[in-house]
Parts: sequence; structure tokens; C-alpha cells
Amino acid sequence: QLQLVESGGGLVQPGGSLRLSCTTSGLILDYYVIGWFRQAPGKEREGVSCISSSGGSTNYADSVKGRFTISRDSAKNTVYLQMNSLKPEDTAVYYCAAKPRDYYCSAYVSYKLYDYWGQGTQVTVSS
Repeated sequence: QLQLVESGGGLVQPGGSLRLSCTTSGLILDYYVIGWFRQAPGKEREGVSCISSSGGSTNYADSVKGRFTISRDSAKNTVYLQMNSLKPEDTAVYYCAAKPRDYYCSAYVSYKLYDYWGQGTQVTVSS
């Protein structure tokens, strides 16, 4: 059974850092694009970052570029999202999701194209 489980969320002060993990089971990362999305209360779910099935291509939303870094450890079946210089506007529930393999990916691809989702982890940036 294919599963994605997010962890690492929490409360952090502005300017702080968090590392989110997306631990997968029932899939091989080489065959899936993994995306990170977030949804704030009253807002549409938006793409944050993604990593291609080869791991060789990554993409970021403009709002997080230069602050967030996506990476993966295939041996651990885990994808990470390192978030630095966090801002209050980064507050949201963060989700990871998977869709079939592609050599490239875009953070602006609709969340509706992703097939599998985790349950989400809350990130709150506040002083």
C-alpha cells in the first residue's frame, strides 16, 4: 500500500528553520515526482517545491526560492524540505504528494495532478 507521511512541522519564530520529512512506503522514488504543497486557512492549496523522479531536477515557487531546499534520500525513501528564514506568511499545513515519473517538475503544476497524498504537518511561524 502506497503511503506518504509528513513530519517535522511545529512552531518556529520568524527567521527560524525547520526541516520537513516525507517518508514514503510502497513506492520507489525513482518512479515518482514528489511535490510539497501548503494550504493556509481560507486559501487554495499551492505548490511549494518538487523533485523529479530522477532526483536531478528541482523547482520552487518564487515565494520560497532561495529559502527552501528540497532533497531526497532514496535509501530511506524520504524526501526533505529544508525551510530557512521562515516568515509568518509561510504558516500553513504542508503536504507531500506523489505523481508518476517525469524528468522534470514544476512547483506550479496543479495539485490535482498528484495522485497520492500525506496527511499534512502544521507549520506555524510566529513570535
